[in-house]
This record gives sequence, C-alpha cells and structure tokens, in this order.
Amino acid sequence: MSDKLTHFNASGEAHMVDVGQKNVTQRQAVAEGRIFMLPETLALIKQGNHKKGDVLGIARVAGIMAAKKTAELIPLCHPIALTHVDIALTTDEQMPGVHCVVTVECSGVTGVEMEALTAVQIALLTIYDMCKAVDRGMRMDDIGLLKKSGGKSGSWTRQD
Repeated sequence: MSDKLTHFNASGEAHMVDVGQKNVTQRQAVAEGRIFMLPETLALIKQGNHKKGDVLGIARVAGIMAAKKTAELIPLCHPIALTHVDIALTTDEQMPGVHCVVTVECSGVTGVEMEALTAVQIALLTIYDMCKAVDRGMRMDDIGLLKKSGGKSGSWTRQD
C-alpha cells in the first residue's frame, strides 16, 4: 500500500486522481456491515408483516442503487460502469439484527471499494428508515471492507 494520500496534488489541494493511464482489469470488492435492533423489530422483518412492505427486498434494491450512484455522493470518486452488484442480507437472532454483505465488480481502471461500502451503508440505512417507527434505537456497526482484488495493487483481505 502507498504511504501517501492520492487525492491531494503536490500543492495539497484536493483533486480527482488521474486513472487515464491505468490498465483495465477485473476488479471486485466485498464489504460488510450490521444493524442491531430489538428482537421484536427483527421478528417483524422476518414475518414480512411490516406495514411498509418487504424490508429486506427494498433495502437490497436501495443498496444496488447506491452502488451505482457512489460517484454522485463521494466527491472525488470516479463514475464506474459496474458489471455486478450482489447484496446478501441475513437475519441473525443472536445479534439480534441483520448482517449485510455486498460484492461489487467491474472491468475498469479503478477499484470498487467505495461502491461496496456505500451499498452496505445505504442498505442498512434503508432498514433503519423502514423500521424506525418501532425501534429508534437501532445501531449500525462493523462496517468495513472485507477484501478487494484487481488493479496494480492486487488482492487485499482484511486480517482480524
């Protein structure tokens, strides 16, 4: 990994990194996060009795939309033509809550880590939005990159 921040030029001003000379490679990023909630809130989600509809289905679509719009939300991100976005939302009674894992892929000149992380955040925020009427104390946590592959820097996997 580099020891310098690439989003600043020699004068210390923010700029969009020039990726024009980079090679096109297959790139993938996997990120995760969790939303913790009351057991009763999780039960409503699992039963499908929520008055706003299919909470996990809507959160999945919101996450996909967020991955596609990341460059509009994060000022120095490049727009990327994504080739695949997969969002797995798993209910967990032990937490209690929902575990979200997002995989994003593209063939391009820059990575998709920000798209994966944005998708996780927005999927979890959508769950919060849909369930806040019954549980304002929900908490999002453990959000981070699990692994990435492709590009000049190659593969990276979180070690914990």
